[in-house]
Amino acid sequence: MYTVEEFDKEKTKVLKYVLYKKRSENEIRKKFENEIEENLLEDIIAYLKEANYIDDKEYIRKTINNFMALKNLSIREIEYKLYSKGIKKEDIEDYIYENKEELNQYEIKSARNIANKKITSLEVEEIKQYLMKKGYKRENLTTALEEIQ
Repeated sequence: MYTVEEFDKEKTKVLKYVLYKKRSENEIRKKFENEIEENLLEDIIAYLKEANYIDDKEYIRKTINNFMALKNLSIREIEYKLYSKGIKKEDIEDYIYENKEELNQYEIKSARNIANKKITSLEVEEIKQYLMKKGYKRENLTTALEEIQ
């Protein structure tokens, strides 16, 4: 077992890591798996979840909102980025399903932005192929590229 002092010391270390930048539960586990004894780490994570410092569903929402504000990505690319953070597949799929309309609009806008940047050097068909390889949905590409053609 561990002491209260140990718990507080390690909890502070993990909390600093979480407060510096929003992290998924899996990122925290990976970061501290070799530094903090397993039972202690589990208790710290449980404590931080209860105090709402760790919330993977909120992490998904904030991360996707950041992507939508700053990047041009397909929905599939967003999914892969979240999977790489160790987020549960069901949580990602639930969020995407619940926000399907907004995400489709974002994907169309992203495809349009990329196509507009590449139109000078590539034909529309080449742009379409490029975007399909990046995971854009065919119907969103058709909508996005209508105005360009």
